[in-house]
Amino acid sequence: MAVDRRLSAILATDVVGYSRLMGLDEEGTLAALKGARREAVDPLIAKYHGRIVKTTGDGMLVEYPSVVDALKCAIDIQESMADRSRDVPEEKRLQLRMGVNLGDVIIDEEDIFGDGVNVASRLEGLSEPGGICVSQAVWEMVRDRVQVRFEDRGELSVKNIARPIRVYNVLLERSRSSTTGPTDQAVAETGKSIAVLPFTNMSSDPENEFFSDGISEELINLLTKIPQLKVSARTSSFAFKNKNMNVTAIGKELGVKTVLEGSVRRAGKRIRITGQLIDADSDFHLWSETYDRELEDVFAVQDEIAHHIVDALEITLSPKQEQVIEKTSTTDVNAYDCYLRGRRFFHDQTGNLKPALEMFNRAIEIDPKYALAHAGLADTSTMLYLWFEKDEAHLERADTASLRALELDPELAEGHAARGFALSLQKNYEEAERELETAIRLDPTLYEAYFFFARTTLMQGKYEKSALMFERASAVRPEDYQAPSLVIQVYRSLGKKAEETEASERAARLVKRHLKLNPDDLRALVLGASTVWQVGEFDLANEWALRAVPLSAHNRSALYNLACFYSVAGDAEKAIDCLEGAASAGPLAREWLDHDGDLDTIRDHPHFQALIETL
Repeated sequence: MAVDRRLSAILATDVVGYSRLMGLDEEGTLAALKGARREAVDPLIAKYHGRIVKTTGDGMLVEYPSVVDALKCAIDIQESMADRSRDVPEEKRLQLRMGVNLGDVIIDEEDIFGDGVNVASRLEGLSEPGGICVSQAVWEMVRDRVQVRFEDRGELSVKNIARPIRVYNVLLERSRSSTTGPTDQAVAETGKSIAVLPFTNMSSDPENEFFSDGISEELINLLTKIPQLKVSARTSSFAFKNKNMNVTAIGKELGVKTVLEGSVRRAGKRIRITGQLIDADSDFHLWSETYDRELEDVFAVQDEIAHHIVDALEITLSPKQEQVIEKTSTTDVNAYDCYLRGRRFFHDQTGNLKPALEMFNRAIEIDPKYALAHAGLADTSTMLYLWFEKDEAHLERADTASLRALELDPELAEGHAARGFALSLQKNYEEAERELETAIRLDPTLYEAYFFFARTTLMQGKYEKSALMFERASAVRPEDYQAPSLVIQVYRSLGKKAEETEASERAARLVKRHLKLNPDDLRALVLGASTVWQVGEFDLANEWALRAVPLSAHNRSALYNLACFYSVAGDAEKAIDCLEGAASAGPLAREWLDHDGDLDTIRDHPHFQALIETL
């Protein structure tokens, strides 16, 4: 009789110490297990197209048509279980072991048998609590397709399997920790860190300063893609522009071991770029060079500088990392020129993003195939719609530009992030999340992808996912104050007091540091006022709010965040005034207001309820 067989990905899982847990609290353990199945495990299995073959009390066998989906599902389940048990005493914590294998299975009605299943079960037994073990077959299929690290445990002999199997641990510490990001493990191993200061404009035309700033920013973006290197964010590095401070003091202020500084002289079609990498502790020059080139060679110069830094810091790049550094979105220096201007105007965000819009459009006119410029145009259009002008034309432009960016470069992480951001404001949440997941897979260091993802899930009331994404954004850019400031309200909505307190203290430290370097940053003032109020620094919070008020007229974002501050501070009338001022500057997003925990104290106010009805 013929036997039906097929190749399948198999996930085997069981609960760690199930008998002990049942002995401690039988009813509580059963309720916790059923809740985990109902709310986390089963929905994720369905999401990744898995089929539950059978359950055995605390165990489960799941079949998937895709090995990538099987591993992603296992990772998401373990992350979800870790989040669910964060506030549970360790002795009562529900943890899973998991094993994933790819192999031939025998089909018997709805059941499956064979070595493919047996190996998955043995791998599950080898995994640590909360961990995942995979076979070599799985590792070979997913190692370049799932953004996670592996530990090779070598060949192990297991019960009832004739030959030793090569086993890999999936390293989940980055995913499960709320304060650890995709690059932290690699950085911890190398201890390498750098700040790129704004290059000095040595050209006779002061207008060329945008070009020198742009080169500095592009170098930051290039180096950020190297996971073994901690790179100080643009907002921190650029705070030292035109300030006469020595490298040692800057390195200490930014918490980095090396500093890159340089200059740019542009004359006609020639450029001279100098760069020097300096050890912040000793002030010793690790590397320096001057490039006299044609203007069109600016892309090659940036790549060379990045490679010199990598060599000087003795960092070994993988072939994929080499490709990322060397990838160029345009070869037209005039289009690049306009793109840099657009980026500079976009970062200003003083309430007028139209110059950024104009520059990105001009870059596209010069080079219609400039994918990054299309992504920049999409982001600018989305921001205009979100905070400045509720004009549907902006959303339509964002939709068209983000689609075009991905047509030109399907592997452009910035393009997927821009598309996800635009789709979220169209309330196409499911597709938005897929785009943002793709952006993160393509570039795990892309801060905007995590930040947009956090906003998208918060607008849907998916607080657990939103908190996770805000924390990952914070981990990718550790000195950023925005993500930890916004995650405070998410933890409050979740009722997670310990996490709320920790995030408040962390955000307060970061926003103080940011305002020390950037004292006139309006967004930092309005977000920071709420943050420092949370940690009991009431005088400082009121001082920042008072500084922000005269700067906030007609600025919908600033007025909204001031409303959040006054709501948290218990001044309902001022909160309502600011909220109505924000609404008069343009329609507010009802989805955000509905899920913003900072506004909970004024939800019953008749003026708030009247305002909500108009949205």
